[in-house]
Amino acid sequence: MIAAEHRVFGGRDLFSLWFSLGVGLMVLQLGALLAPGLGMSGALLAIVSGTAVGVILLGAVAVIGSDTGLSSMANLKRTLGDRGAVLPALLNLVQLVGWGAFEIIIMRDAASLLATRAFGEQSGWVSPALWTLFFGALATLLAITGPLTFVRRILRKWGIWLLLGACVWLTWNLLDKADLRALWARQGDGSLPFALGFDIAIAMPLSWLPLIADYSRFGKAARRVFGGTVLGFFIGNVWLMSLGVAYTLAFADSGEVNALLLALAGAGLGIPLLLILLDESENAFADIHSAAVSVGILLPFKVERLALVIGALCTLIAWFAPLAEYQNFLLLIGSVFAPLFGVVLVDHYLLRRRGRLQVASTILRWETLLAWGCGAAVYHLLANAWPEVGASLPALFLSGGLLLVLSRFARPTAVGLVSK
Repeated sequence: MIAAEHRVFGGRDLFSLWFSLGVGLMVLQLGALLAPGLGMSGALLAIVSGTAVGVILLGAVAVIGSDTGLSSMANLKRTLGDRGAVLPALLNLVQLVGWGAFEIIIMRDAASLLATRAFGEQSGWVSPALWTLFFGALATLLAITGPLTFVRRILRKWGIWLLLGACVWLTWNLLDKADLRALWARQGDGSLPFALGFDIAIAMPLSWLPLIADYSRFGKAARRVFGGTVLGFFIGNVWLMSLGVAYTLAFADSGEVNALLLALAGAGLGIPLLLILLDESENAFADIHSAAVSVGILLPFKVERLALVIGALCTLIAWFAPLAEYQNFLLLIGSVFAPLFGVVLVDHYLLRRRGRLQVASTILRWETLLAWGCGAAVYHLLANAWPEVGASLPALFLSGGLLLVLSRFARPTAVGLVSK
């Protein structure tokens, strides 16, 4: 638990952190995924609505971290029990290693494209292997230093201003060179239902739910934690994802995997892409650091040593893995963590705060695990049988509602558990 004197993050710190984490090459790439199927207007509606719902959930879970002073996985122990938290810890580790690898891949591809434009195709600076190792090492180093050093000494002082400059430049370039009226009228080809686009958009903030308390536990006050998190991530994520849609439809609609990166590399001599590329390392940092924290709940090793091992694993996966599975990866994240945090939110805000449950420590809470499992099953049922309906919110509400019902029948399973 983080002691009160070490809770130093204010609203500005958390805004800077979550604006930065909401901005990135992977966010731009997500907009590119939505563009062909939904068109400009449909994609923007999915982005704004999905992100709005997602950041409210993100902010609510962030407050849990500031309320308890505990890491994300330690908070899950309160909801699922000591043994019950092992499964989400392992799943969180898998998704964070996957995210870390995808971040390194997109940074490597962007750096290789910029090096090709600057030095030519025969230059040694174009080597994907070189950039894979470089960005893997950089992200791992940042993860070892920890969130306090990164946010207060690096991101807040100068990183946020570089990001804003890059976003403004890309926006100005779009307004200057694209036919906005024609772009807005551009319709999707129907290959992606709107509800599925919504699920993809909401998966981005949902993917941060299992690790946000690792940072919000350093927050001074719940109100500032919620406001800084929600505003920062919403503005950054919507801005960059929308630019990804617009640049894909206006300049990069070629069907190539790196078509969006090619278009961005041609804007402003590639400088905005370079600035976003430099910032992307903090996304990989967050993935590797929180993966180490998750493993630290299960194994008695220092976070710094675990971060070193996990960073090396992410780099190794990035060496071989393709970017093509990004969409399926996002939907898999939603199927696991949307129902899980439906359970977590109900447990913290309804059961505990209304006095129906006081839990110090317990081995296993069957009712929360059952509610989570049912929610995950409903997600996959809806996603496969009725993709036009959407799956994230139904799974979240069902798991939370089911926990409310099951909690009435739960009995104490360990010393320190009192139900009333």
